Amino acid sequence: MVQLATKRYSFEEYLTYDDGTDNKYELVNGELKLIPTASGFHALILHLIFKVLDQEIDKIKQRLKVMPGTVGVRTAKNKSRIPDLIILSETQCQEIREMSTAVLESPPLLAVEIVSPNNSDDDYRYKRSEYAVREIPEYWIIDPEAKKVSILLLVSGFYEVTEFTEEQEIKSSLFPELKLTVKQIFEV
Repeated sequence: MVQLATKRYSFEEYLTYDDGTDNKYELVNGELKLIPTASGFHALILHLIFKVLDQEIDKIKQRLKVMPGTVGVRTAKNKSRIPDLIILSETQCQEIREMSTAVLESPPLLAVEIVSPNNSDDDYRYKRSEYAVREIPEYWIIDPEAKKVSILLLVSGFYEVTEFTEEQEIKSSLFPELKLTVKQIFEV
């Protein structure tokens, strides 16, 4: 059996890559990784989290923006991830205005990933280590299959994890007044 070599892309090639479709790709060790279309449940969870965090931004009166799956984060030389949702600082909002492709070089304040079936290693292992190295201060993993939300806070270069289930209110360092239970997330 003949094995074809996978094309490797530089970060600069990734930024200008266009296959003529609406597909979104992450760059992982120089290879393009297609981001599958979200399930309906995934989309509903994302919509809820977007609305809730947008309201929290209004409460704390900060000039932050919540962005759903449209802004990438460079996590290494030849890696770029597109989280399901991120929180941008005011400075980052200004920076992306000038970009032809919205991929941050600086860490967002918060990254949220919703675990897809049969793909939990990406969120729990690979993205966790990449986001820690990138120094993203807060990372949420929302897991519909396990019915839990893991909040990871960066402490001395490593994430400390707190898991929330059922009626527990999620505790966020970025949004200290947040009143959202895990049950509310999974009942959308």
